[in-house]
Amino acid sequence: MVDDENLELINPKDWSWSFWFTLPLYPYGKRRTLRQEIIKDTIWTFDQIQGIFYVVVPIRMTVVKLDEGGLLVYAPVAPTPECIRLVNELVVEHGDVKYIILPTISGLEHKVFVGPFARYFPQAQVFVAPNQWSFPLNLPLSWLGLPAKRTQVLPQDSKQTPFAAEFDYAILDTIDLGPGKFAEVAFLHRRSHTLLVTDSVVSIPADPPAIVQLDPYPLLFHAKDQASDMVVDNQANRRKGWERITLFALYFRPSALQIPTLIAAISAAFKAPERSYRAYFGLYPFKWQQDWERSFTALRGDGRLFVAPVLQTLILNRAPQETINWADKVASWPFQWIIPCHFHAPIKAAPLQFRQAFSFLEKQPAVSAGLLSSSSYPLPAEDFQILQQIDTGLSKTGIVPTAKDKL
Repeated sequence: MVDDENLELINPKDWSWSFWFTLPLYPYGKRRTLRQEIIKDTIWTFDQIQGIFYVVVPIRMTVVKLDEGGLLVYAPVAPTPECIRLVNELVVEHGDVKYIILPTISGLEHKVFVGPFARYFPQAQVFVAPNQWSFPLNLPLSWLGLPAKRTQVLPQDSKQTPFAAEFDYAILDTIDLGPGKFAEVAFLHRRSHTLLVTDSVVSIPADPPAIVQLDPYPLLFHAKDQASDMVVDNQANRRKGWERITLFALYFRPSALQIPTLIAAISAAFKAPERSYRAYFGLYPFKWQQDWERSFTALRGDGRLFVAPVLQTLILNRAPQETINWADKVASWPFQWIIPCHFHAPIKAAPLQFRQAFSFLEKQPAVSAGLLSSSSYPLPAEDFQILQQIDTGLSKTGIVPTAKDKL
């Protein structure tokens, strides 16, 4: 249930994010926040959106009430006045924010908010994933906006943290990507049997999430079949736009999408009913094949848990053994729910389902963490073509290390 029932009464200034230029993604300086209570008086999610060219997906922060009183925040989002107000409502009832967790080292869309968010809660300790880096210069954490006197690196042993009585965590070993690195820290909240992850696994809802539907313009933009279309705002078109946005976000360019020439796209733009700045001056450089829905159906499945194609093709295949070891450790925990930082949440899932999501790294099913990792859910090979071309190009130029063979 969304807590904000009277959104029309909120001052738009509450959505203001003044530092949008540090990561200039849509919706830029105006970000809405939706809070949802996942487990009564225990876990809440805070959803915002971000994207490029109206390919908007949720980005999520999770707040957990501590048994000792107070709150732990996993992966902060933009601290707009609305977001901070919603957090402070929990503070009044459940105690101060005590711990703020940055669970990734490469996700700028997560890192950029931690420092500004922490400034609103000066008593909170900040814990970050090991081996943080920045590009083009590797700067100290304090230079990245993190409070120097109260920021520390998560130790490899979760028992050495002040929240060890309530949480376990597992650090995915740093994966070398050439100019940068990838890592992720999964947190288990024992009492609620809830797993918190950043980017490693996702599940796709059939309908666009509530946060995306607050402003349906991006959904309707991508529901068009051609630039001259005037799309009616109804649930069918919102879902159509959401399905295409999902394919863009996870494949970049699925096989069912054709890109017309620049001349053709500009010519079509003159026929567009709306040629404002918001509508990119009528430019709609996409042409979807008639059977494009099959790609979304295969991707979503029945709402299953899976690893995003981008991670499968460009990141985790650089370190299959390290990734499998991490997945085995996470799958040894008795969780019943998973909350990722993107797309659907919460996801009802068992450890076996989490482990299965990573079997794309294996040649044969393997017995890991006492669980039989049966076949993963293979996605259409043709939808991976662009990602594989990117992978090949990066490897040939030596920008990133070559992907390793499956285990």
